Amino acid sequence: MNFESLKPQVITILTSSNAERDIKLKNLCQFLSDSVDYYNWVGFYFANHKNKTLHLGPYVGAETEHTTIPFGKGICGQVAESNQNFVVPDVAAQDNYIACSFTVKSEIVVPLFVDGDNIGQIDIDSHVINPFTEADELFLEFVNQEVAKLF
Repeated sequence: MNFESLKPQVITILTSSNAERDIKLKNLCQFLSDSVDYYNWVGFYFANHKNKTLHLGPYVGAETEHTTIPFGKGICGQVAESNQNFVVPDVAAQDNYIACSFTVKSEIVVPLFVDGDNIGQIDIDSHVINPFTEADELFLEFVNQEVAKLF
């Protein structure tokens, strides 16, 4: 996957229109899902630090019942506390995993920082075991740097 070729389109999606932020984020999720074969569910969760919960934002993929996730629970909840990327090559081998669907085999979560604060994250599920590489992490960090400019 040549992530460099996707970067200009990410910027265009996030800057080219006067659309509301959530529409831009939904369009970004759709672009990522359409552009990377193994990105089967792409979405954002946003943090409520007062309540120590994450709340589902724009996403593309199968519906999820996980619209609110406590900090510390599941992969997303762990990233809310650790402020670190989390790559799960095989969700079946992960103890603190919240099952969304039997089709999900792996997951990557990258925190979203605005002015040094973790305000949320991009979460991607795959139907393939172990597809995510360092290139995915670097690309999604770039994506989140661009998304941060919307806040």
